[in-house]
Amino acid sequence: MTGDGADVVRVTPTLSIPRAELRFRFGPSGGPGGQHANRASTRVELRFDVATSPSLGPRQRARLVERVGPEVRVVVDEERSQARNRAIAVERLAERLAGGLRVERPRRPTVPGRAAKERRLTEKRLRSERKRERRAGPDEG
Repeated sequence: MTGDGADVVRVTPTLSIPRAELRFRFGPSGGPGGQHANRASTRVELRFDVATSPSLGPRQRARLVERVGPEVRVVVDEERSQARNRAIAVERLAERLAGGLRVERPRRPTVPGRAAKERRLTEKRLRSERKRERRAGPDEG
């Protein structure tokens, strides 16, 4: 999902975002890990301002604001390496934006065919007969 160029993040075939529009913040990763975890700022917080981005067209902006909000925030602290966490954050941002831009085809209602109706009625009849056979008759009680 990310682009080959280091200065652009490729979200979809029609949308690329310059890395200059992405805001990164770094901090120490929580949890155990000893001196490395206490001293290294490997946790990555990535923010992208959807509402003011010049890279988005008006339709894209409106759809993203509606689906993911005016700002997208991704936090990653899974790896020990800040560079790896940064790459994961950029990938997740691209996935989230691509998901927000995806247009789902409207569902067209369909009508069951004749064979399906007959199958359903046959099964219903068989089930009814089976239940009737299980019932105790007046002289069996």
